[in-house]
Amino acid sequence: MTMRLDAALAASGLARSRTQAATLIASGLVSVDGVTVVKASTRVTEDAALEVAASDHYVSRAAHKLIAALDAFTLDPRGLTALDLGASTGGFTQVLRERGASRVIAADVGHDQMDPKISADPGVSVVEGFNVRYMTPASLAGISGIADVPDLVTADLSFISLTHVLAAVKEVMSPEGDAILLVKPQFEAGRTAVKGGLVTAPAVRADAVTTVLWAAWDIGLSTHGVIASPIVGTHGNREFVVHLRNGSDGNPTEWIRTVTELTGSR
Repeated sequence: MTMRLDAALAASGLARSRTQAATLIASGLVSVDGVTVVKASTRVTEDAALEVAASDHYVSRAAHKLIAALDAFTLDPRGLTALDLGASTGGFTQVLRERGASRVIAADVGHDQMDPKISADPGVSVVEGFNVRYMTPASLAGISGIADVPDLVTADLSFISLTHVLAAVKEVMSPEGDAILLVKPQFEAGRTAVKGGLVTAPAVRADAVTTVLWAAWDIGLSTHGVIASPIVGTHGNREFVVHLRNGSDGNPTEWIRTVTELTGSR
């Protein structure tokens, strides 16, 4: 008898759920009979030797993407109210709280994804089934129960272009606030540019990042930093993190060279 690898990991207790199992597998942390497997749908036998590589204390590898961004942009969440969009299992939220954010509103369109130890934190307000594309200050405050305006907004969103959520981010963020957004080219580029979920053309990656920066500029958000994520995304996609603020002192033109170098398009 065989079963899917993600189901086998969950059944054996090596993962909390099939969702977490799929994440571990895609991250290259799972081996079957000594061989690394990266597809959750792989069939395994009941007697297969399953192993999950040791990891750090973070509930998701995405935590390291935010750590890199906070350090690169010299942003300190201490004492701030933060809004984490696309919170999922809570990697970004965990980092924000560990770095001193007084409260984090952890929002996601999904349900039952947040790691229990993160959701149990009294400083975390979990908001599920929330479409951030249409959020307003009133709807966010109403569903989260938090009246404070977010000083810092982070986002790790999938299956939607950031260009569709920038206006909402600007509307709910403090006028003096900061936004740290993960740019995933596979969700910014057109379908013809994505093969098997992967963006391989450097020019397409560069266009994905600059499109987000110009869309932000058009609504009054300026660019104050761009870095490459230290960890690849799903299917091995290269991702990037941008730092945005209200104002006109960070024209995207000033960052074109940085973007082309980071994306490998020159």
